Amino acid sequence: MSVQKTDDAQNRTLTAEELAAIEEKYDESAPTRPVSPGFALFLKGVALTFAVYHYLTAGFGLPTDYWHMGWHLSGLFILTYALFPIIRTRNSYDMKTGLMHYGGVPYLDLLLMLLGVASALYLGFAWHGVPWLGIEEQTFRMGNPNGYDMVFGCILIVLVLDIARRTLGWVLPAIICVFMAYALFGPIFPGILQHPGVKFRTFVSSMYFPQEGIFGVTLWVVSTIVFHFVLFGVIAQRTGLGQLFIDNATILAGRYTGGPAKVSVVSSAFFGTISGSSVANTVSTGSLTIPNMKRLGYPGHFAGGVEAAASAGGQITPPIMGAAAFIMAEFLEVPYTTIVIAAIFPALLHYVGVFSVVHLMARRLNLQGMTKDALPKFAAVWRDGWANLVPLVGLLVVLFSGYTPYMSAFCGISLALVTGMSRVKAPITLIYPAAFIAFVIWKYSDQGFDLTMSAVLIACAVLGAFNPQERIRLPQMAETFETGVKYALAVGAASAAVGLVVGVINTTGVGFRIGFMVTQGAGALGADLAGLFSFGGYELFSVDQITLFLSLIFIALACILMGAGIPTTALYIMLVSVAQPALAQLGVPPIASHMFVLYYGVVAEITPPVCTSAYAAAAIANSNPFRTGISAFTLGLGKVVAPMAFVYAPVLLFVSQTGFDLWTFSYAATSCILGVICLSSAVVGYLLVPMGALFRVLMAIAGIVFIAPSLQADLIAALIAAPAVLSQIVQRKGVTHVA
Repeated sequence: MSVQKTDDAQNRTLTAEELAAIEEKYDESAPTRPVSPGFALFLKGVALTFAVYHYLTAGFGLPTDYWHMGWHLSGLFILTYALFPIIRTRNSYDMKTGLMHYGGVPYLDLLLMLLGVASALYLGFAWHGVPWLGIEEQTFRMGNPNGYDMVFGCILIVLVLDIARRTLGWVLPAIICVFMAYALFGPIFPGILQHPGVKFRTFVSSMYFPQEGIFGVTLWVVSTIVFHFVLFGVIAQRTGLGQLFIDNATILAGRYTGGPAKVSVVSSAFFGTISGSSVANTVSTGSLTIPNMKRLGYPGHFAGGVEAAASAGGQITPPIMGAAAFIMAEFLEVPYTTIVIAAIFPALLHYVGVFSVVHLMARRLNLQGMTKDALPKFAAVWRDGWANLVPLVGLLVVLFSGYTPYMSAFCGISLALVTGMSRVKAPITLIYPAAFIAFVIWKYSDQGFDLTMSAVLIACAVLGAFNPQERIRLPQMAETFETGVKYALAVGAASAAVGLVVGVINTTGVGFRIGFMVTQGAGALGADLAGLFSFGGYELFSVDQITLFLSLIFIALACILMGAGIPTTALYIMLVSVAQPALAQLGVPPIASHMFVLYYGVVAEITPPVCTSAYAAAAIANSNPFRTGISAFTLGLGKVVAPMAFVYAPVLLFVSQTGFDLWTFSYAATSCILGVICLSSAVVGYLLVPMGALFRVLMAIAGIVFIAPSLQADLIAALIAAPAVLSQIVQRKGVTHVA
């Protein structure tokens, strides 16, 4: 009886409060300190103003860049210094009162808050000059900052590093400080890394003034695009789109072998389309799927690993990917839709890998699917939830019609508000669709929207008002907006801080220097290894091929190791500056090298010892966190080797400069999928029947070789895998015959 009670306790569904506590614990940017009711009301006003400002400017026009980014930074400073303690200790999240605090916030943090806002807004204030303060127009101060510029520039650099540290920990600011030291003390570095150094005044000017540094492309993308998509994802989940995804995933996959685990994969794939946060994905879908997996018979660590591995794909799942994807579009100077198209097959390959492991593990453990009674009813799900798709449809139509990402986000958020808050049965609430329809008509009259686009958006607004679900009240939606702003604080702080890295790279050319070192080192090692692959006068692999492979290995290892404590966006920005020059020298198309780095940045999220998604899943599964992390990593092994395929076969990205050919794509895609399946069978130790250690090794090697799609490599892979596959077929026939 006591054992049964223990099992029930472990498999029970967690409450919303418990799930929120798990997300707060494992998402570094989530825990915040308490403040007094009066100060909380002030912060709520700041957060709502912040959200509404970004929402309205996305639809009605952006102010000048330096003002827009200044306002964005100001909001970050106010909310970060109010909510995040200077040092995280056991009691730092307790309510503090006394002479040194105001509303629960230390006076020091209030002072830093004011200095941050002043330094963020000074740029706009002094852009055209302030004669009575002796400040010239900004054009004349570029490269020759005055005293005010130096003071506010130094303050901003220090405080940006501080808010990144408070929201994300010490690792990212420490690495940025190394880059800054490299810029300032160039002459002391050895060999190819040595450079004349950057004068301190020039450094501050470069880091403070727009185009480079803090007010550069990373902060612009986050303040203009990323925040809006984060907000859309939070609102869409609140209005019911997330639950619609989970219900449909259960209908699609729940009845098959290992049903709940497959539901986890499918629902995470669906949910990943609207959320770029791996921890949020894990908590949202894992709250249902992990207990169901455990009830079916999956070990707790494996159930948590399935959810973490599947949810980590959120940042690479179109159409709404993580912040790094938007920055990639700016770096490559291509439309965001190009990145979305390029990411389709990488995302598919990721989920094929996780799905394969889940299926094979279910077959090995003989785990059955969910009963018909336990599945949601298709008609009931769509009768109640159809309207939740309206905002996503509206967003995608605008996005793929060639409009800016922030205009598509504006339309998506507007339709989410209509769908969530407006009902035909409550006539007063029809003000929401009426306002959006008026906006669409205004855009049409101003030739901003064509007739077809206008008709589609008006139809979406009308349909949204017929949502059969209970409507969301204004106070509840205000809380949702506030939550969206809090979700965006960490990525905002990281983007501002990483702007310093971009500035250093542009100023010193360190990316090209390190890239050259990578290719030179790989070339020297490749020349030494070439003899091992030569038989008489025949070369199995050329020096160039070995050099490319080793360069990819070096960059992949750097991504995984540095990703242990750095957010994906920051990691991508820092490493693509090295990968792009290195891989470009080896003939790799730019989009392939960028996608390669992004993919490995995501892999780092499920790589022990620091794998926050897996730790959040372990808390839900009540399993060992490190063992759950190992399970997540092994489940994602296909994703570890898959990026190699994009380099060897850029056609898999659809939009590569090498062009697209259907036959070449089909062949390369089939080869990659076979590789992922071979790796999955090696991880699980099962294909048709249980597999011995030797055959698992053969399948793993074959899987890696399959990933490099070429006829020569595929024939070698097939020969390597043949003994294991034939053995499986023979054993399966033997088992069937005995049965």
